[in-house]
Amino acid sequence: MVKIRLMRMGGKKKPFYRVAVADSRSPRDGRFIEIVGQYDPRSEPSMIEMDEEKALEWLRKGAQPSNQVKNLMKIKGIWQKFEEEKSGR
Repeated sequence: MVKIRLMRMGGKKKPFYRVAVADSRSPRDGRFIEIVGQYDPRSEPSMIEMDEEKALEWLRKGAQPSNQVKNLMKIKGIWQKFEEEKSGR
């Protein structure tokens, strides 16, 4: 199963995250298929960058987002577009 999840980067006590598409069996910071965005919770306001087309493409293919990534997608409006697309089929 393919998941869209966060990969922790940065130094000790200074985390930032990459939004990665990875096999569910690979470790959190291990192998990944593709990077689709970034998330920095420490900046004010939190910085969320996501390639909308790549994220939607992976969702269409059946990739399952983690709870935190799903929340980030809702903030950026990507999840709503996916839901509309899914119900419109």
